[in-house]
Amino acid sequence: MNDFAVNRPAQTGTHVEALRENWRIIFAATAGWALDAFDFTILLFLIPHLGKVFNVGLPAMAFVVTATGFAKVAGTIGWGFAADRFGRKVVFMAAVLWFSCAAGLSGLAWSYASFMAMRVLFGIGFGGEWTASVALLMETVPAKIRPLASGIMVAGYEFGYLLAALAFHFLFPVAGWRWMFFLGVLPALLTLFLRRNVGESPDWEREQQRGKRRSAREAFIFNPAVFQAWVFSAAINFMLWAVQVLYPTFLLTTQHLDSSQIFPFVIAYSVGSVIGKPLSGYSAARFGERRTICLFLGVVIPSTVLYTLVQSHFLLGVGAFCMGMFANGLFGIMPLYQSRRFPVEGRATGIGISYAMTSISVVAPYAIALVTPSLGLKFGMASFIAGGALLLIAISLFDTSRWMPRGEEAEGNVETGAMQSEAEAPLLAAGNATR
Repeated sequence: MNDFAVNRPAQTGTHVEALRENWRIIFAATAGWALDAFDFTILLFLIPHLGKVFNVGLPAMAFVVTATGFAKVAGTIGWGFAADRFGRKVVFMAAVLWFSCAAGLSGLAWSYASFMAMRVLFGIGFGGEWTASVALLMETVPAKIRPLASGIMVAGYEFGYLLAALAFHFLFPVAGWRWMFFLGVLPALLTLFLRRNVGESPDWEREQQRGKRRSAREAFIFNPAVFQAWVFSAAINFMLWAVQVLYPTFLLTTQHLDSSQIFPFVIAYSVGSVIGKPLSGYSAARFGERRTICLFLGVVIPSTVLYTLVQSHFLLGVGAFCMGMFANGLFGIMPLYQSRRFPVEGRATGIGISYAMTSISVVAPYAIALVTPSLGLKFGMASFIAGGALLLIAISLFDTSRWMPRGEEAEGNVETGAMQSEAEAPLLAAGNATR
């Protein structure tokens, strides 16, 4: 057994103490997602420019994003099987190295076709990083801080998005588009920290020590809770891709801002997201997943007007903050939402398949680009965002808690014989989705 994470703190003490004792794995998972996000979102800022470089239109460039998303399907499922077979940590490291190298190679593209090929390779690693890091994080930290750790991890995406915005604002005008992708090699350095400071999942190691162990395929059971995880994962990503992917293009073309003027809106969106993601994790633990989902999305629908349909820069900024806090912030529940629906033996595979379902949503930017000539970009984005929010509310109304795994394997606990503490009660309420 490793020395980093197997000795989980007992379910006593404050949340702050538990976070401090588990800072290495939380930092690693958050940094991995942040650096993954940087390598992905830098393309979003470059879509108009690269369209001119490769002499293609907006639909063709949007299709690059779509193809990257479809590549996640192979990545999330394949890396998920690998993480269940060989361990969470080694697969986490391999996925980071993969997407870092693919991002750097994107800067060497000499044509639209070669650029597409590099981004497809990137997409394979992009999905694998999520699969392994979510399983490793949720199986390492104590149960009572999992909702908060879940929100903190996915808030890393905003730091990556912010780094991409900073690179676009300061480096792109002087260094050009190729260096934006060359910077994507730097995340490979995270593997050094992982190797020295993060241990293997204690739950996965415990399963390896058992005499008879089910394979990931045998452990995977399709039921309504799994199906709900699939469609919810697809729908939330559909909405968020409608929110994010063409937003820089919207600001540059519809609002007629230049590259230096879009930065404040990215800041507003990112700050809202950084607040919203841990908040959604806390809210899910305190009030239940379904109430949190309906509350957050109830704010998203009217915020769509401020995000896309007004001309005032101040109101656009308010809309960006609200969309970040409540639309993107809702993603903070996803690591816990997905992981609790699968037993340890097949958890990474289950998470991988669930995240692969999000690839269905990559049609959103391409569909918006197709309706833009008739509806306009702002109305196209608004309709897809509001429609996605309504779909998510409908999905969340179904209570599938009776089909969720029970016991310490399902929850990833290591306690035996002791009753659950009061500190854990909110987590179990959220997991059962009955409050």
